[in-house]
Amino acid sequence: MSEEKNRPRGRAGGGHPGGPMGGMGMPVQKAKDFKGTFRRLAGYLKPHKGALLFVLAAAILSTVFSIVSPKIMGKATTKLFEGLMMKMKGVPGAAVDFGYIGDILLLLVGLYLVSSLFAYIQQYVMAGVAQRTVYDLRREVNEKLARLPLKFFDSRTHGEILSRAVNDVDNISSTLQQSLTQLITSVVTLVGVIVMMLTISPLLTLIVFLTLPLSVFVAKSVATRSQTFFKGQQKSLGELNGHVEEMYTGHRIVKAFGREEKSVAAFHEINEKLYESGWKAQFVSGIIMPLMSFVSNIGYVFVSVVGGILVTKRSIEIGDIQAFIQYTRQFSMPITQLANIANVIQSTIASAERVFELLDEQEEVPETARSAAGQLGRPRGDIRFEQVDFGYKEDAPLLKDLNINVSSGQTVAIVGPTGAGKTTLINLLMRFYELDGGRITIDGTNITELKRGELRSLFGMVLQDTWLFNGTIRDNIAYGREGATEEEVVEAAQAAHADHFIRTLPEGYDTVLNEDASNISQGQKQLLTIARAILADPAILILDEATSSVDTRTEVYIQRAMNQLMEGRTSFVIAHRLSTIREADLILVMNHGTVIEKGTHEELLAQDGFYADLYNSQFAGGMVQDAG
Repeated sequence: MSEEKNRPRGRAGGGHPGGPMGGMGMPVQKAKDFKGTFRRLAGYLKPHKGALLFVLAAAILSTVFSIVSPKIMGKATTKLFEGLMMKMKGVPGAAVDFGYIGDILLLLVGLYLVSSLFAYIQQYVMAGVAQRTVYDLRREVNEKLARLPLKFFDSRTHGEILSRAVNDVDNISSTLQQSLTQLITSVVTLVGVIVMMLTISPLLTLIVFLTLPLSVFVAKSVATRSQTFFKGQQKSLGELNGHVEEMYTGHRIVKAFGREEKSVAAFHEINEKLYESGWKAQFVSGIIMPLMSFVSNIGYVFVSVVGGILVTKRSIEIGDIQAFIQYTRQFSMPITQLANIANVIQSTIASAERVFELLDEQEEVPETARSAAGQLGRPRGDIRFEQVDFGYKEDAPLLKDLNINVSSGQTVAIVGPTGAGKTTLINLLMRFYELDGGRITIDGTNITELKRGELRSLFGMVLQDTWLFNGTIRDNIAYGREGATEEEVVEAAQAAHADHFIRTLPEGYDTVLNEDASNISQGQKQLLTIARAILADPAILILDEATSSVDTRTEVYIQRAMNQLMEGRTSFVIAHRLSTIREADLILVMNHGTVIEKGTHEELLAQDGFYADLYNSQFAGGMVQDAG
């Protein structure tokens, strides 16, 4: 449809009614607190509590079999040390008990195998939980997008929306799949190691614990700083996706006007912002590992020194010191992992905030209680606009006290300059936007009393901007009516004069259109959309200069098909070329959101007013100009 000058555009920096704007047209919202977002994200795991408990049990068993191994290995070391010391002292018959040591080694192999088995089970179950959780989240996002009003999409770039629905959800998926499992394992390992250390030496455990506050301080400080950068990184990524999507969609126009350098410059600017926030986020998060290693090494040095002293005083066995040193390493490892996971969670929470902002967007006005009973039966197509007020922005009204009465079967042409409100009229009729005042009725029923699906099923649309999806020509035509047969699809194509060119294609009706249908001409695209509308057999037709993209000869055929299609139906024609609406039953001339003239072609010419000026300006001197 043609754009109105007051209509918000889905472009970078475009306005959004009723609120200040964030990057790439997204409304600025109050940032959610970390805990609130985390709790909300954790809520998606509640349906899988049983599986999570199983994962926790598997993690505990895997960790238990893993952490008891150093203490058992310490017994082998002690036995080896004692045998060697006795031999060095010349004790008769002294020897190393390699049989005992061999039994311990076999036991260790068994423990490690069982630990690995439970770790495998843990990962397997957690993978299913993570994917089902993200599946539910993706479904919610998809369903939400279907419930959002048209103004949401008009004020945002496609790339920004896709970034939230794809990139941010994928980021959450990765965290649930990898980091959550690691989080459970790290916590269980930390608790288990503390218990094992206490069984060996409470004094050495206290020394290790003295480094804990420093570790927590380091982790918290780094995580707090990195959160801001991660949020900026995700925001810039959304902006970059929006720019790339926009430039790729309009790459022919960019090249035609020689704006490649400007496009590249804009890309570099956004990419620079992404680079700045990205490297800061990664750098700040990256320093946590060396800092935590430094803190753990301090504890390791103190344990080694004090442990050596205790061994010389025979207060502790050398094998236990060996085990304790291993536990010290294992103690610092889960803390380091937890700090690293906390850092990853910062990025995930930033993504979750963006997804939840999308899920919290204001939806279309809910269906009224009377909607279910609002059946029109067999619609006639009588339409009335009664004192309609509307504006895309509260402070910029577009339509004011608009009154239109259209009788069943009439062909109504809407003309006027750009920004007059022609497309807005259609958007309101199909309830893509809600009225600020007044009402619109079809056969005497207020459209707000009809379900949106029921209302929109009354209309068939052929727009100036064609839309075809990736699929066969047959599927694109059959999109007009669910369950259409092969014969009905062919009949619709014949009525739209598309059958001939379709059959000249190598695969005929099975020809697959690519993503933007660039493998057929613009005129052929329009023929297919017309065939789709014919197949839909709607009660009310909306035509937005449907023949503008076809040659003169094809236009004649299409006009005949349109006349046949419009027979007995209420039809709205948004006209730019006034030569195509001479036979209209009623012509509405709009300017600045109001109907300033109405009547037939001859009546309006006789008035010698605004319409007459438009008409004469198109044909004066034989030149054809665009009226809107």
